[in-house]
Amino acid sequence: MKKRDVFLIGAVGVGLIAGVRYGLRRSRATNFAGKVALITGGSRGLGLILARLLTENGARVVLCARDSDELKRAQQELVGGNIPAGAVSILTCDVTDAAQVKESVAAARDRYGRIDILINNAGTIEVGPMEEMTDADYEEAMRTHFWGPYHFVQAVLPEMRERKTGRIVNIASIGGLLSVPHLLPYAASKSALVGFSEGLRAELKKDGILVTTVCPGLMRTGSPRNAYFKGQNEKEYAWFKLGDSLPVTSMSADAAARQIVDALQHGDPFLVTSLPAQSAALLHGLFPGLTADALGIVNRLLPAPGGIGTARRTGAQSESPLAPTALTALTNGAASQNNEVAA
Repeated sequence: MKKRDVFLIGAVGVGLIAGVRYGLRRSRATNFAGKVALITGGSRGLGLILARLLTENGARVVLCARDSDELKRAQQELVGGNIPAGAVSILTCDVTDAAQVKESVAAARDRYGRIDILINNAGTIEVGPMEEMTDADYEEAMRTHFWGPYHFVQAVLPEMRERKTGRIVNIASIGGLLSVPHLLPYAASKSALVGFSEGLRAELKKDGILVTTVCPGLMRTGSPRNAYFKGQNEKEYAWFKLGDSLPVTSMSADAAARQIVDALQHGDPFLVTSLPAQSAALLHGLFPGLTADALGIVNRLLPAPGGIGTARRTGAQSESPLAPTALTALTNGAASQNNEVAA
């Protein structure tokens, strides 16, 4: 067979696959107008940005978070213009508490009658060498990133199954596909969420419920100031914030949120945001040993154990000249824009 024929056959095959995928996406598309979306971690960062996009498209949202003041600020920001006050509700909820999760879902259902969309977005980040991580750090990460989504899913499933429709979005992380040094509790718990979420997709599709697993790369949400840092916390914060700020390594949180909402609207099974994260996921899928060894080299460049040890400080408490404002301006701006810091 001539090379030209091989090329033509390959091109036709790719075209057919693209056409089938386009048709499937169109058939799964939903209209957000009038839909009810419950968003955990909705008071700031990515959760708040997703709420903005959904309300702009006619959805009603229920924001869940632990901080009541943050929730009130988020609600005040969202309501106005074409967004009526009744379109945004807030619920104080700790996602690591199963009883509070059930109460929050019941309250949301009482308020709007149903829940059409569940977005499991609440998260916590703890940065530091494994020597400074404790059992409690892993337990907290698992309660937040695995058990929290698990209990929310269990709470909304009965009504979604009864109506034979529903959308669930689980915000995992590229760290759930490729474990990065100094983020072990985070990566381990996000890996658990990825496995749970992909299995849910397979098992719930027969019930008319579509589950989307999202693995974002670094996004400029402004969240580093609210993350936790251990060991040499100022150095840990510096490298983490710089990576979160630079356009080469991170992407705009607004752009990432638009991709997520598009995936939700079309019922896509899986999404990795940002070119660096997509490249890393592809490389790791092809050469897992190579990426693991490469990250071993990266680990040698990261701060050694020491400093405050197993104690932890927030990013805001770890500011230093090591993370100069000139290089972190994008993240600082995002923090103010996305309710990561009180105005």
